Amino acid sequence: MAIIHHTTLKPSKLELLTTWLPTRPWYTGTGTPELTKAGGFRLDDPEGEVGIEFMVALDSSGPEPVAWLAPLTYRAAPLPGAEHALIGTMEHGVLGPRWAYDGTHDPVLRTELLALFEGRAQAQAQSLTDTPDHEVTHSYAGPVLPTGPAEVTDDQDGTELRLPDGTVLRLHRRPRPTAPEGAAGHVSGAWDAPDGTRVRGVFATLHRRP
Repeated sequence: MAIIHHTTLKPSKLELLTTWLPTRPWYTGTGTPELTKAGGFRLDDPEGEVGIEFMVALDSSGPEPVAWLAPLTYRAAPLPGAEHALIGTMEHGVLGPRWAYDGTHDPVLRTELLALFEGRAQAQAQSLTDTPDHEVTHSYAGPVLPTGPAEVTDDQDGTELRLPDGTVLRLHRRPRPTAPEGAAGHVSGAWDAPDGTRVRGVFATLHRRP
């Protein structure tokens, strides 16, 4: 169970994302992002070592606000071999130095996200300790999903992870209203729109090998 500490972070997560987002091929903004946290959820690391968060950040820098999905992991030490996935480092008011990663490259996030698809993991509230997030829904009725190394590719549509058996896990960096046709499974969640209404979208989908 992750303990949520209400304390300071320097720099903040949004400050790190403001610098990182424009470096991604799927980011469509043209200037400096203007971000606010709009929602998301967490997953627990069974070992209690890695923080796992799926944050929805609302970008108001363009003519229309855009919601971006940022799967993040937080570690007390660098993740070996993941220098290319480092978003930045922060000083946590309770835990000390934290290394923040693009979680698609972190094996702990991948394992727990697949467990969420299969119903073996429970989404947790983003800012509350030991509180399930029942707005997060999931579906998958296929064979057991493989853990292990994944080939991660960013493109203009989002991030694709090819699993060892050829199954494709796609992270929709701009959450979709519905799952694409033919998807074998999905994870959906909710966030706050600029007018205060609650919006739902698809965060991730699974696609079986033909």
